[in-house]
Amino acid sequence: MKYCVTAIVILLAAILAGSNAEARGPYGTINVGNWKGGAYTNDQTGAFSHCSAGTQYLSGIYFVVMIDDKGGWSLGFAHENWALKTGQAFPITLTFDGQTPFNVHGIPVADKLVRVPMPDNSSLIAQFRRARGMTAYTQGQLFEFKLDQTAQLLPTLANCVAKTKQSGVAAAGDFSVSLPKPVAAAATAPPGATKPEKTGTQSGTGFLVSTNGHVVTNQHVVEGCVGDISGNLTGEAPVTLRLVSSDETNDLALLQAPGSFRDVAVIKDKAIQSGASVVAIGYPFHGLLTSDFTVTTGIVSSLSGVMNNTRFLQISAAVQPGNSGGPLLSSSGEVVGVVAAKLNALKFVRATGNIPENINFAIKTGALRDFLDNSVVSYQTSDSKTELMTTQIARNARAFTFLISCKAKLPAESARN
Repeated sequence: MKYCVTAIVILLAAILAGSNAEARGPYGTINVGNWKGGAYTNDQTGAFSHCSAGTQYLSGIYFVVMIDDKGGWSLGFAHENWALKTGQAFPITLTFDGQTPFNVHGIPVADKLVRVPMPDNSSLIAQFRRARGMTAYTQGQLFEFKLDQTAQLLPTLANCVAKTKQSGVAAAGDFSVSLPKPVAAAATAPPGATKPEKTGTQSGTGFLVSTNGHVVTNQHVVEGCVGDISGNLTGEAPVTLRLVSSDETNDLALLQAPGSFRDVAVIKDKAIQSGASVVAIGYPFHGLLTSDFTVTTGIVSSLSGVMNNTRFLQISAAVQPGNSGGPLLSSSGEVVGVVAAKLNALKFVRATGNIPENINFAIKTGALRDFLDNSVVSYQTSDSKTELMTTQIARNARAFTFLISCKAKLPAESARN
């Protein structure tokens, strides 16, 4: 028998109010897209406690957003099939539209109900308001929620709290707020106006790090993508990749391919040393040079990048546009970096009068592992002493190296590859 939605709403209202007794409500109405709710009072004291609104998903999960009388906000989740242990908090990683993940804690307040107190974080609130989708990863499970009109939901809840505190629940009505309408574009562009941005195909490289289909690439490979991000292993049909998280500071992005995979890249457990041999795998100038990936070799020239940036390795292995996001492998076939960029030759010539040769960069595995840990993704590490032939390294890489492409806005100029 399907769990009664009304009962869930009442229970959530009571629990989110912080009372063992049922809360009374809703008073007034909150009606924003699929979100329904209003103001609530504590049934024991009659005092106003919070405003909340919720919606139910096809998965059976009922999702509630609440702002209490002191301005704190929380999320609530309920499902008829859950059997939770009350009071045992557990970590949850929330991601909005694939942006930087946030770590919070869920607190079971009944066997089917979880409350998630949210930090007073302006960045988190801004992400929630503009998000179209949210993922929640906890205890080995990933839950996905398509968000609807959250830009209007939080102001409506805040308006509900303000009005109810001022006038009481007796005067509660429609708590809707009107957001400013976007200014309509002029029929004809004024002189000197910029032209609409053009779109084109943008491609790069990525590599599998988990059997669950998690693919690492550079953030700039997927930056500006319009529509679906496509990915495929050599010789296989393209699939749509989902953006899980990204880190603009370290130029890393995490995607996920549907299905499960047997072969994944293994990350070198110990840092690589200067002078060590490396192999770069990627898809430079895809479609112009070759439809297959390319293999280039070199050494680690330096353990720091431009201006002594210690997050990068300097490598002599040749890379070109399209190599970005590809694996940099050791002589034993383990990942020792993520290919990121090549030195901008034109800028270097203007500055020094010399043409640079074989100066390219890769993100170190320390930043990569921190990124994967923060994204709650398991990965394999090793420190093999067995050296392989370059042909064997390339053969092994074929099973985990992805071509990544999308339609994207074309920048006027880019120094990245």
